[in-house]
Amino acid sequence: MDIDVKEIAKISHDLYKRQLVSGKAGNISVRSKLENKDIIAISPTLKSLKDLKEEEIVLVDLEGNVLTKGKPSSEVNLHLEIYKARNDVNAIVHTHSPYATGFAFSSKKIKRLEGFGKITTPFLEEIDYLPPGSIELAKNAAEAIGNEDVLILKHHGVLCVANQLKEAANLAEFVEDIAKTQFITHTLNLSEDI
Repeated sequence: MDIDVKEIAKISHDLYKRQLVSGKAGNISVRSKLENKDIIAISPTLKSLKDLKEEEIVLVDLEGNVLTKGKPSSEVNLHLEIYKARNDVNAIVHTHSPYATGFAFSSKKIKRLEGFGKITTPFLEEIDYLPPGSIELAKNAAEAIGNEDVLILKHHGVLCVANQLKEAANLAEFVEDIAKTQFITHTLNLSEDI
């Protein structure tokens, strides 16, 4: 498997255009094999996904050793711990999309809707707040995601995992759409005038 930095840059731009990330928030990564070793290509720290360039993508190994120039996302440990825990995951998208993140900052949970896999639980899995970039967050997320493909990080954002980057990005968009639908439904149900 080759590292397709062109696809990583393109999907980064798409996530920004879809309004799933803003400013310098959010990060993505892809796991590839290089000489029989897991190599992670990850977006850099303090860089907007809006205009991420291919040459800015940072390569690290599973221990977090930086293999190229640049500094990986401050959430690099979050990505690495999930890759260590899940052999089936080869792509991670972490967003701060407004509706889903709004749910993350509230006491409401996002209902699981049809469209991405079998419904086995009524709500998307979530974990309590831990400081962004901390090893505690990384370890808790890796444990909590279990066999799920989405994890809501309370007071933080959304984490989507998949076998391919495009699928993880599409899942992030789907989560935002169902959060938006539930928000609109809740708002409409509060109004007696309509």
